[in-house]
Amino acid sequence: MRSFHRIAWPMAAAAVFASVPAVAQEARDTHFNGLYVGVAGGATMQNNDGNGQLRFDRDGDGQFNDQVLTTAGTTAFSPGYCRGAAQTATPAGGCDKGPSNTFDYAARIGYDARLGRNIVAGVLVEANKNSARQSVSGFSTTPASYTLTRKLDYGLAARGRIGFTPNGGFLLYGTGGVTYSKLKHDFSTTNTANTFDERRNGKMVWGWQAGGGGEIMVTNNVSLGLEYLYSRYRDDKYQVDVGQGTAPITNPFVLGGGGTSIRPSEKNFNIQAVRASLNLQF
Repeated sequence: MRSFHRIAWPMAAAAVFASVPAVAQEARDTHFNGLYVGVAGGATMQNNDGNGQLRFDRDGDGQFNDQVLTTAGTTAFSPGYCRGAAQTATPAGGCDKGPSNTFDYAARIGYDARLGRNIVAGVLVEANKNSARQSVSGFSTTPASYTLTRKLDYGLAARGRIGFTPNGGFLLYGTGGVTYSKLKHDFSTTNTANTFDERRNGKMVWGWQAGGGGEIMVTNNVSLGLEYLYSRYRDDKYQVDVGQGTAPITNPFVLGGGGTSIRPSEKNFNIQAVRASLNLQF
C-alpha cells in the first residue's frame, strides 16, 4: 500500500500543477461557489497480502477465539491459511489472490461556498459502483479447503471537503466522511460431509472515507479533477455455521457436541482509489 501512495500522490500533483498557469489567466472568484454535479471514475486497490486467517467459535459465545481440534487434540487447521481463494483441497494447490486493481465509478452532487477569498468549504453526496474483492482460505487435515470471499457492490457516501484556491480557478482540497455500502459474501469448500449455513447478517455496512485532490476549471462552468480516496468498511457480521451432516461424531467441527461458526480474522475491508472527475458547476 505504501508504494501505491508514493506513486498516486506525485502523479496527482503533477497533473494538476501542470495546468495551473493556463487557468490562472481566466480565474474568477465565483468558481467553486455554488451547486455542482459530476461523475468520477478510476482504479481501486485493496491489499490481498498479509496474514489473513479464519476464526472459529466452538462454544457459541460469539467470540471466535476457539480452536477446531481433532480427537488427538491437535488443531484441525494445521496445514495453514492463505490470503486468496484456495484452488484445491491442499495448500500445494495455491491460492488465487484475484486482481489487485479494479474499476470504480461514481456520480455526485455537491455544494461549495467561499469562506473569504481563497478558502472553499463544501459538502457532497455520491453514489458509486465498485468491484473490489477480497478472499481468505483455510486448509484442514481432512484434507479440505474453506474460502470466505467479500466483494464490494454499490454504495452511498456523504463527505465534506475544505480547500485552498490560490487563483480562483484551481482548488486543492482534503475530504472525508461516511459511506454506507453493500457487501456481497460467498463461501466455498471442498468438504462434502458437513453442512454449511451462511448467515449474511448486515449486507449493508457502514464505513468512513478520507482523501484529497485537486480540481481545475477548464471553462467557466466545467472543471476536471484528480482525487485519492481511502475507504474502510467494518465487516464483522457475516459467518458460516458448520453442522454435522454425514460426518461422524468424531468430526472436529462437531466433536464434543454442537457445531462451529467460521468468519474471517480481518474485520475491516480497506480500499484505495485514484479517480478522475468531470464536474459541471452552476
